[in-house]
Amino acid sequence: MGEEIRTAEVSGDMRTARGTFEVSLEPAEHDQAGIRRMVITKTWRGDLAGQGAGTMLAAGDPATGMAGYVAVETVDGELDGLRGGFAFQQFGTMTAPDQQLRYEIVPGSGTADLAGITGTLDLEIIDGNTATC
Repeated sequence: MGEEIRTAEVSGDMRTARGTFEVSLEPAEHDQAGIRRMVITKTWRGDLAGQGAGTMLAAGDPATGMAGYVAVETVDGELDGLRGGFAFQQFGTMTAPDQQLRYEIVPGSGTADLAGITGTLDLEIIDGNTATC
């Protein structure tokens, strides 16, 4: 699927972080008909800077604009000067021409300086590779 660059905003605990990410999605082996599995690799830049890795499961027909996915991604890096990691759970639905994307920080997933982190990341993709929040 290649790489995309998107802008993102993470909100939680009365704080907001802004930045961009580059994402690469690579097909992975999966044995259930009708479901695709992808390996996620991300580089985050901005208030959240670091590396992300995860797994996505998707179904439907993205070529027609009708599809959905769920994913879990771990992020290791620095958020607003705090070092550590956490996990996002992601949910996306495409119903042409609209799409809804939601990321939530997994409760209890924060490590090091980011222990106890909570929040969401909302983004809207524009022109296929740019997002605003």
